[in-house]
Amino acid sequence: AVDSDSSPVSVSLSGDSRRNVIVWMDHRAVEQAERINSSKSPVLEYCGGAVSPEMEPPKLLWVKENLQESWSMVFRWMDLSDWLSYRATGDDTRSLCTTVCKWTYLGHAHMHHVNDKNSRDMEACGWDDDFWEEIGLGDLIEGHHAKIGRSVAFPGHPLGSGLTPAAAKELGLVPGIPVGTSLIDAHAGGVGVIESVPPSEAEEHDKEAICNRMVLVCGTSTCHMAVSQSKLFIPGVWGPFWSAMVPEYWLTEGGQSATGALLDHIIENHAASTLLANRAASQNISVFELLNKMLETVIVEQNLPFVAALTEDVHVLPDFHGNRSPLADPKAKGVIYGLTLDTSEKQLALLYLAAVQGIAYGTRHIVEHCNANGHKISTLLACGGLSKNSIFIQEHADIIGCPIILPRESESVLLGAAILGAVATRKYHNLGEAMKALNAPGEVIHPSKNPTVKKYHDVKYKIFRGLYEQQLSYRSMIAQALS
Repeated sequence: AVDSDSSPVSVSLSGDSRRNVIVWMDHRAVEQAERINSSKSPVLEYCGGAVSPEMEPPKLLWVKENLQESWSMVFRWMDLSDWLSYRATGDDTRSLCTTVCKWTYLGHAHMHHVNDKNSRDMEACGWDDDFWEEIGLGDLIEGHHAKIGRSVAFPGHPLGSGLTPAAAKELGLVPGIPVGTSLIDAHAGGVGVIESVPPSEAEEHDKEAICNRMVLVCGTSTCHMAVSQSKLFIPGVWGPFWSAMVPEYWLTEGGQSATGALLDHIIENHAASTLLANRAASQNISVFELLNKMLETVIVEQNLPFVAALTEDVHVLPDFHGNRSPLADPKAKGVIYGLTLDTSEKQLALLYLAAVQGIAYGTRHIVEHCNANGHKISTLLACGGLSKNSIFIQEHADIIGCPIILPRESESVLLGAAILGAVATRKYHNLGEAMKALNAPGEVIHPSKNPTVKKYHDVKYKIFRGLYEQQLSYRSMIAQALS
């Protein structure tokens, strides 16, 4: 949130102007999201049937209802990636990715622009003014949507005259360097990895091949990106978003709001956390590497056939920050089943493994739900911090039953951002060409061939699904008692 001088405007009840950012995972606007979803606006069809409190309209409505002074001061509301490109170039053209995926902008309004090679920016024709009026934010329509985006461009379109002299000086670069219209960080990861497949799978003219892949961008949260040539409306899964990541394809975006954040939370709040951290530091390895080594040791000690069997008595529902997909239930809660009085490092390792499995069962739920609604996902590609964790990736492969391709370039989000710059310089004609040239596969992780592993995970997945069903039942029982 910034004023007419691009100075920060507070979005905090404290009034501190330095706090002018609402982070994506902030859930202050759950009530506003519920009210917006009751509107039944047609735009909701393009975000899985309901906006999430992690999207912009509920957050904006919260600010208007709770911080009137700030609301009246704000001159521009911008996504981080649009703010960065604006700071770099002085051009307030917004990204088709940010506006479509977070703001309910209807990107398919630009289908007739897709072959306009010289278009630097385009008038924002995808806003649904009736939606903004109906939810109580009609003032954002003023000035041709000046506060939220008057012009929108495809990712990779060159902005303004490139780096401004002021931005170039701040960055230690040369003025005029081309700057491409941005992508959300996870979507940049998608662009940086989705074509990272072995040559046999990268059919030069097969436009459908890319539709059999899903990208997992695994960090604090996990985003699940898949594309299709036709639009697929999938309840509880964001999209279909036209050209929001891969040009001329419809994007389906699933997600888990807390994955890396959940593992950190479970480890840091355990009695053995400090001891574990000290041991990891003394060995000059990460806590996760130490936990993985401990699990391998325990398997040998207990003479178990595979690591997953260690959690036969521990089950985790990972919805500690709600369920983004496919249940679209921000009120969902996490569950840990199988706790004892054991506070040892070994018990923490088992809890960590069960949480990893819970996250993987959640991804399996998303993949199955997408495939049941028109997708044909058979290969996963993973990037982000968690993709460097061997047990995290192997458990995902075993639980979902798909091979997982890791890209040769491990920092795929940065590669995706670099691809945008390469397209803006005209080194490549378009994003698709740049992706094919610059994506490359690395290691491939295959599911276990042990039939007992599959049988075991099928049973645990059934338990996983049951934990949420029980939660709904309990929630209903409590609501009745309090009514």
